[in-house]
Amino acid sequence: MAIRQTPDGPIWRKRTTPQSIALWFGWLLLVLLFVLAWEAMTRNQIWAFVWDAPEQAADLFGRMVPPRWSYMDKLWGPLWDTINIATLGTLLAIVLAVPVAFLAARNTTPSPLLVRPIAIFIIVASRSVNALIWALLLVAILGPGLLAGIIAIALRSIGFIGKLLYEAIEEIDLRQVEAVRATGAGPAQVLDYGIVPQIMPAFAGITLFRWDINIRESTVLGLVGAGGIGLQLKASVDSLAWPQVTLIFVVILGTVILSEWVSARVRAALI
Repeated sequence: MAIRQTPDGPIWRKRTTPQSIALWFGWLLLVLLFVLAWEAMTRNQIWAFVWDAPEQAADLFGRMVPPRWSYMDKLWGPLWDTINIATLGTLLAIVLAVPVAFLAARNTTPSPLLVRPIAIFIIVASRSVNALIWALLLVAILGPGLLAGIIAIALRSIGFIGKLLYEAIEEIDLRQVEAVRATGAGPAQVLDYGIVPQIMPAFAGITLFRWDINIRESTVLGLVGAGGIGLQLKASVDSLAWPQVTLIFVVILGTVILSEWVSARVRAALI
């Protein structure tokens, strides 16, 4: 709290004069940055398309409704593929992420200077690449299909599961570990009786949360040829079959809501 002396007595102020100038200078820089960023983003913008955007949106919406419900018979198979991509990708990610998490945690890694940095790098690399980009690369390597989608989901999920799990491992109560070790237990028994029981609730929550996210991410992998309902979405958009697109949006929304409900109920039952 700053005090300004005046002939009528001291006046309490929230900031000193230098602090006020610094604050206004900061706001000025922020506004300048926004103006420069806006200018860079709109440099090549064709504004004629923007001005009639409301008319185009209204026209498109008019062609999207009502949904073509008869197309639903062709969506059950791709929808099942989408759920399989998310589920199998999550299971594969668990198999790969659990050892990485134990190698990354400070209290379980065999080498803080060599092994832990490598494990952390794997986690960061996985989290830094979007599943759609993984799918794009894998389709080029493995060809289009579900396998590319499953592996893309797994590669993306390793970082998420690994990071949250190794943080949970680092937060365990070491007194329980020492108590198990004091009985003469070996490393495997310490892991089985001292560490795993403490992280199981977190592990269950992380896994279900990631499966829920993967359901959403797997719906768009078909846009790059990695299988699932995204293939039907791309085909419908390419053929301008807008009532089919609306139905696919409705199916995706319903699937995501159902997966969130299942995930929440299972988490509530396990944790």
